[in-house]
Amino acid sequence: MAKQKYYVVWEGKRPGVYGTWAECQAQTNQFAGAKFKAYESRAEAEAAFKAGWKGNWGSGAAASGTKGKPASSFRRSTAAASEPADIDYDSVSVDVGTHGNPGPVEYKGVDTRTGEVIFSCGPISKGTNNLGEFLAIVHALALLKKQGSSRTVYSDSANALKWVKQKKVATTLPRDHTTEEIWLMVDRAVGWLQSNQYENKVLKWQTSVWGEIKADYGRK
Repeated sequence: MAKQKYYVVWEGKRPGVYGTWAECQAQTNQFAGAKFKAYESRAEAEAAFKAGWKGNWGSGAAASGTKGKPASSFRRSTAAASEPADIDYDSVSVDVGTHGNPGPVEYKGVDTRTGEVIFSCGPISKGTNNLGEFLAIVHALALLKKQGSSRTVYSDSANALKWVKQKKVATTLPRDHTTEEIWLMVDRAVGWLQSNQYENKVLKWQTSVWGEIKADYGRK
């Protein structure tokens, strides 16, 4: 029998401490900027609720006293009784900034725990959001491989994640003199994927539950 957990909702439809995942989900589903977390005991949950979300939610701190365990935030569940996985804070999050789509593109990778910028590129003269995300993911993978790091990579682009997995891109962006710069970079990135192996997990950032990815440019 699974051990009972207690769920703190700091920001949701009705903040409080709840004894089931279903109750927590009812308070946080479709609530923009929801902040909630699971705890092993009611005492811990009530103390965390009283202390507030800062330092407890999204910080990577070990709220339950387990050394090195990341703070629990949740991915949207497809089944009401299914509890989502935690964010892996020992990771790199990437995102792209565009002015028009297609248009000038820039991208960056940041430390998911701290938001510190690890790398950035651009602006590239003309490209698309998905191509920029693809380049950011491959940039992160290449950098982590060079460092000998197995850190996870997060992106909020389903298309870019699919392209990385397939080791090829599928885009309608034409190859012409206005897009030559980004296509040179994309071709180089595809070549890297096809000639290198990596152990890093490459995962979808669950924006609807976790909020905007740490690398977000804030241009929405």
